[in-house]
Amino acid sequence: MTEPLRLGIAGLGTVGAGVVKIVRQKAQLLADRSGRHVEISAVAARNRDKDRGVSLSDYAWEDDAVALATRDDIDVFVELMGGSDGPAKAATEAALNAGKDVVTANKALLAYHGQSLAELAETKGAVLRFEAAVAGGIPIIKALTEGLAGNDILRVMGVMNGTCNYILTRMEEAGLTYQQAFEEADSLGFLEADPELDVGGIDAGHKLALLASIAYGTQVNFEAVELEGIGRVTIEDIRQAGDMGFRIKLLGVSRMTGRGLEQTMAPCLVPATSPLGQLSGGTNMVVVEGDQVGQIVMRGAGAGEGPTASAVMGDILDIARGTRLSTFGQPATSLKPCTPARATTSAPYYLRMSLLDKPGALARVATVLGEAGISINRMRQYRHDENTAPVLIVTHKTTRAALDDAISALPATGVVSGEPVVLRIEQV
Repeated sequence: MTEPLRLGIAGLGTVGAGVVKIVRQKAQLLADRSGRHVEISAVAARNRDKDRGVSLSDYAWEDDAVALATRDDIDVFVELMGGSDGPAKAATEAALNAGKDVVTANKALLAYHGQSLAELAETKGAVLRFEAAVAGGIPIIKALTEGLAGNDILRVMGVMNGTCNYILTRMEEAGLTYQQAFEEADSLGFLEADPELDVGGIDAGHKLALLASIAYGTQVNFEAVELEGIGRVTIEDIRQAGDMGFRIKLLGVSRMTGRGLEQTMAPCLVPATSPLGQLSGGTNMVVVEGDQVGQIVMRGAGAGEGPTASAVMGDILDIARGTRLSTFGQPATSLKPCTPARATTSAPYYLRMSLLDKPGALARVATVLGEAGISINRMRQYRHDENTAPVLIVTHKTTRAALDDAISALPATGVVSGEPVVLRIEQV
């Protein structure tokens, strides 16, 4: 065997500790599969005395991640600290400038700085790998960069935030309100320190932007992702969607069009019988459609010590084997600037609104929709109080622009109370 591959691990939280455990417990398996021993030379974290459930006594300790990244006795810098800037960015840049390979699980870092870091890696002859940054244990990065490299990718979509899927699943299964399900997820430790990263769709949006870059050969552009969180989804929406054979998911969808790259992360309805519709709990799922392979569905744990550490180790073993791939599947200098395009691909939509109890209210709404060129597929009215009646409308395929025009005209009818809820119905 050749010389061992030496790691420096920055960040010893759940994932970092998981990586240490794999290296310690599966040393021979890793060597057998890569043809090279994998060792840890040094580690860095904020708290030296914290019990992480695994011994760190065999490794040198650095208080400064940048110092760790530039040590002479490491070949691969493993960045597991998180954060789009600060120590994570500084240490990653230091490692690449020193010609060291980098493995990271940091989707925010790459969503904001992926292009510059990929270019730096290539300039220095290093590789930057990030399988663990997207969908936990699902090897979706490897699938796009390697297994599906001979395809033009037509669409990438998926459920990429387990916390949101858990909340929506609990609302459906236990009849909880959004707030009740949110508080339950928080009590179980599922939410980020800033919950808006989860429920606002930001975390999942980071992941979608990274997948889109690989799929379509574009520079990462997180700012172009249209984001909408799950905070407005009610238990009534969950139940009424179920009545019609749908389930609600926070769904990321990207596709390249003649106008540019569409990237949306928003609550959508999907058929209850589809793979995405049957996804429950904190599980992730990514669906890729290629012109040669058709539809590929990948499902698995999107977070947690074992799944994410597994993805980190997959990247490390590729480096140990001598596999040298460009960060986003092709040279960074060949990635095209991303031309953002608002999602205008036609689709059916779900509308929920409260109508005042006035004669002809439904007719007035139907007229507004018709004038915007929107055809109604199904309409239901549920029990109402003395003043308003909840009405549910499913349209035939239309564009979001036409729908926005209709919604802006609804207040003038004098029969709509409050703001309508609008959810796209995605065909899977």
